[in-house]
Amino acid sequence: MPDQIATFYETYASYKAYHPPVIGKKQIRRFDAEIWRPAACTPEMAFLELGCGTGAFLAYLAAKGVTRRIGIDHDPALAAVLPEAVREDFRCGDLLTLLADPALGPFDRIVMLDVLEHFSATTARDLLRMARQRLAPGGMLVLKVPNAGCPWGLSYQFGDLTHRTAFSAPAMRQLADAAGFTAEIRPQVQGSPRRRLTDALVHHFLSWALLTPPEVWTANFYAILTPRPESRPPG
Repeated sequence: MPDQIATFYETYASYKAYHPPVIGKKQIRRFDAEIWRPAACTPEMAFLELGCGTGAFLAYLAAKGVTRRIGIDHDPALAAVLPEAVREDFRCGDLLTLLADPALGPFDRIVMLDVLEHFSATTARDLLRMARQRLAPGGMLVLKVPNAGCPWGLSYQFGDLTHRTAFSAPAMRQLADAAGFTAEIRPQVQGSPRRRLTDALVHHFLSWALLTPPEVWTANFYAILTPRPESRPPG
């Protein structure tokens, strides 16, 4: 990690103001719509979250009845703010190092929310390749990143000095292909029904008015990655 990036991670806890997440009905509905249903998840599956942060998604998995779950993050300060119900699921360490351990897997779903943008494109490719080795047959990766393909995503991408790589939808497909996956891109639709309608109308007009509109208009997007059959490592 370059020295200037490491310096900003030293103050990440104060910058982010870590606090325990609240997982109520609203948050559960959001994760249901954005991850659970699109990735065909079930409570019987094993989940690994890379870059679990304060544990919001881990707590969601617990609320859904998932018992096989692990969250990994590099920051030891997170251990004190994770919800008590999922604190034992936390592993602190370097993602690439922990993924290299065959004893870690396999997992049916591996989730990375706002993680890949913190790495160079080459390291992100290597991370996806290593994650693929921890997937069970039929497994998938679920990713969320800021959408650098449209203006609305730039405040997310450039609002954090530890971000290193910007992804548009085509760039995410390129990365997935290099790592041996196919990628389904899905916009992250947020806000009230009125705001969603307004967004849809504005984006429809802009898509008509602009010569080269972005493929995805939302500020962030999800990518569901499925290993290509010929790319799955043996064993």
